[in-house]
Amino acid sequence: MTTAIIGAGVMGETLLSGLVRAGRRVDNLLVGEKRPERAQELEERYGVSVVSNVEAARKADTVALVVKPQDMAAVLEEIAPELRPGQLLVSLAAGITTSFIESHVPEGVAVVRVMPNTPALVDEGMAAISPGSHCDEAHLAEAESLMASTGRVLRIPEKQQDAVTAISGSGPAYIFFVVESMIEAGVHLGLPRATATELVVQTLVGSARMLRETGTHPAVLREQVTSPAGTTAAALRELEIHRVRAAFLAAMEAARDRSRALAEGS
Repeated sequence: MTTAIIGAGVMGETLLSGLVRAGRRVDNLLVGEKRPERAQELEERYGVSVVSNVEAARKADTVALVVKPQDMAAVLEEIAPELRPGQLLVSLAAGITTSFIESHVPEGVAVVRVMPNTPALVDEGMAAISPGSHCDEAHLAEAESLMASTGRVLRIPEKQQDAVTAISGSGPAYIFFVVESMIEAGVHLGLPRATATELVVQTLVGSARMLRETGTHPAVLREQVTSPAGTTAAALRELEIHRVRAAFLAAMEAARDRSRALAEGS
C-alpha cells in the first residue's frame, strides 16, 4: 500500500520520519509539497518521492492531510477529483470534522480524524483517532498504524475530539508553561538557571515515568511526597489558595470551546 503525506511542515515531517523508522518502505511513501527547496530537502533526507498534491492523491491508497485547518477546504478542492471510493483520508487538522471532509470528497472515501500532539517529535506522541461514516475496521487499523509510528494511539468517538484537543492536543503547552514557571521560581530562589532547568526537567521526566510505570493514581503519588506540616504541604496550600485547579479547568474549557468554534467555522 502507498501512503502519501500532504503537508510537509513540522508535524508532516514528524509523521514521515516516524513511518521510515517504523520500517515503511520509502518507495511506498509519497510527500505532497509545492516548495522546490523543501521538496529537495525531504528527498535528500529520507529518499522519498516528493510530488504535487494532485499526484499524491492519485497514486496513494492512504492520504494523510497534515495541513492547517484554514487550508483544508482549498486542499480538498484541489485533490477531490483524484480521490476514489475506498481510499483513506487521515486528517490531522484541529477542529475539522469528518463530515466536513466527507462533504468535499467523492462518496465512499473513508475519513479518519486524528488529534496528535507535538511529543510525536520524540516518538512519545498521543494521538486520538475517530472514524467517519464510510470507515471500516481496516481503514481504522491503518490510521492507527500510521500514528503508532510516533507514539501511542487511542480510539475515541468523534464527539470527544474537542475535549481531547483541550487535554492532549494543547496539553504540551500547559506542561511547558509549568516547567518554565518552576525554572523561573528556581532562579528567584537563588539557583543558577542551568541548575534550575536540570532540576525541573528531570523531576518532570521522573514523575512522568512513575505515573506510567506504577499505574498509581496521581493523588496517591502526591500524598507520598506530602508530609504533614512539611515543605510540600506548604507549597500545595499556596496552589490551592491561588485556585490552580480551577485555572486548569477554565483553560481546558477555553481550548475545548475554541476547538468547537474552529469546527463550526469550517
